[in-house]
Amino acid sequence: MACLLEAPLRISVLSEVTATSRHYVDRLFDPEPQKVLQGVIDMKNAVIGNNKQKANLIVLGAVPRLLYLLQQSSSSLELRIECAVVLGSLAMGTENNIKSLVDCHIIPALLQGLLCPELIFIEACLRCLRTVFISPVTPVQLLYTDPTVIPHLMFLLSRSQRTQEYITQIFSHCCKTPEHQTVLFNHSAIQNIAPLLISPSYKVRMQALKCFSVLAYENSQVSMTLVNVLVDGELLSQVFVRMMQRDQPIEMQLTAAKCLTYMCRAGAIRTDDSCIVLKTLPCLVRMCSKEHLLEERVEGAETLAYLMEPDVELQRIASTTDHLVAMLADYFKYPSSVSAITDIKRLDHDLKHAHELRQAAFKLYASLGSNDEDIRKKITETENMMDRIVSGLSESSIKVRLAAVRCLHSLSRSVQQLRTSFHDHAVWKPLMKMLQNAPDEVLVMASSTLCNLLLEFSPSKEPILESGVIELLCSLTQSDSPALRVNGIWALMNMAFQADQKVKVEIVRSLGTEQLFRLLSDPDSNVLMKTLGLLRNLLSTRPHIDQIMSSHGKQIMQAVTLILEAEHSIEVKEQTLCILANIADGNTAKELIMTNDDMLQKIKYYMGHSNVKLQLAATFCISNLIWNEEEVQAVVNSDCSHKGSQERQDKLREMGFVDILHKLTQATDPNLCDRAKTAMQQYLA
Repeated sequence: MACLLEAPLRISVLSEVTATSRHYVDRLFDPEPQKVLQGVIDMKNAVIGNNKQKANLIVLGAVPRLLYLLQQSSSSLELRIECAVVLGSLAMGTENNIKSLVDCHIIPALLQGLLCPELIFIEACLRCLRTVFISPVTPVQLLYTDPTVIPHLMFLLSRSQRTQEYITQIFSHCCKTPEHQTVLFNHSAIQNIAPLLISPSYKVRMQALKCFSVLAYENSQVSMTLVNVLVDGELLSQVFVRMMQRDQPIEMQLTAAKCLTYMCRAGAIRTDDSCIVLKTLPCLVRMCSKEHLLEERVEGAETLAYLMEPDVELQRIASTTDHLVAMLADYFKYPSSVSAITDIKRLDHDLKHAHELRQAAFKLYASLGSNDEDIRKKITETENMMDRIVSGLSESSIKVRLAAVRCLHSLSRSVQQLRTSFHDHAVWKPLMKMLQNAPDEVLVMASSTLCNLLLEFSPSKEPILESGVIELLCSLTQSDSPALRVNGIWALMNMAFQADQKVKVEIVRSLGTEQLFRLLSDPDSNVLMKTLGLLRNLLSTRPHIDQIMSSHGKQIMQAVTLILEAEHSIEVKEQTLCILANIADGNTAKELIMTNDDMLQKIKYYMGHSNVKLQLAATFCISNLIWNEEEVQAVVNSDCSHKGSQERQDKLREMGFVDILHKLTQATDPNLCDRAKTAMQQYLA
């Protein structure tokens, strides 16, 4: 019987709720203005803290009517204010509520309301706009559609503390791109917001500070301007330093540290400036301690990682400040079963967000260990660190996986770690798994790490080779992403270094000559350089040179010709000439140069080039061509067209190479001089 009663009961309750909601909406259409006002006030009281009621009213069409009343000049000031308040309350509900409000064009209506002369109404509209814009689902571009909006908001900043608080909060949430930064900068945001940093209102000071952090982020123009700004006779950077003092609220300390961090990274403040070394860095390290809230520890660690990322000295200072390396190990144990958190809501929140701590720790370890060998050692010796990284590589959160592989990449720059920790924990296995299926951002970092694991002294190189990695790397070279193409070819280059013939043949087979030559004409110079490096490593040791040139010589010589004739950097041409020098070292392969007068003329041209590196590489080519050693009998017997060193020397003498070599023995560069003398000795041998 109970089951039979349940459904009708639910329906009656739902009907009652809908009927009540309908009643609120109906009252908005009453012909008597006073009843409409009372209806809006009653609606305001009904929706406070009631998301279900908010959703019902939106579905029943309350929003268009409220916006109509808000915009009518015939509506009383009190009614228009109450409409703005109710709309703001509806905006505090779910993300779907916000979407519905935006779809009803709430933003243009509220922006129009800012033109009203009544301050109390302006404040109500701004408060509602603030609530709408702080939602992640609101398109921030709507603030910039009308070019008159930003200057008007700047004008309204001086009206009251409330306008200052709401407008700066809107700016800090709607400044998402360099274009947004430029718009705000060009409308004197810095000059208008700077005085608010000494406002008597904490909320105003805080929102102004947040504004400066988003304006300065990766923006050298803003940062360089901020350095010279004075606030009540004090430099802005010193105002930020004061805001980082321990007696200030944590939120303020952190945001001030972010401002100085961004100014430093943008080149406006030196990394050895006392406000960075003695104030900002210690403040951020302090934020990493376990007495702070989870989100404070995350923000502190990520900001610190960003601050010291390019600077080895800051990394060294941070690594010895407050036992930071050991402190970060706590990020992986939080919240523990014996957590001191007694607030159940906070504990539930932290359990859901604990992965953010792990992500932040990996990021900070990656930054700390990016240059210094001793720091890397300290990190890997931290309790269970390698196990944590390996676990991080397979976490469900993509952000944690990316941070873990970044950390691994940072540590993989160490020869010692490649030989010890990386080998002991077989980190190549989860790394290979990650490469099978991941977003490009993760693939770039994972393939970069793999490049290091494939270096000749890495014990992981052999098992990786046996796992069938060549096909995977060859597929990366076909990616639309230049970074992935670079990493794919770079890993193959490392793999080919001093490899046996079987591996080299497999690389050439899997890559295919078409793809190899496509990469040699890649528009990205890094891809081209690494492809030349791969070719140079493939064409090393005489049997390998002769074998590859016998099957692909024509195409390789054609590619070399094209590169030497085209507009390329000195580095590219030097690498190409080094490939030519390797070909010249082959027993049979050198004939491809000796029978190509055009190529010999090119070598001659580069021997007389103004750049010493190109002269040296070209002289290597000639040195190898004229080398007067006992020729391998088997090669002589098997190739009747093979010319001995004497015939090669005679031809090169006729073409004027001996005269050039003689001149180069007088070169001021000692390496070039020695190489030319060595080559000349072959003529005398």
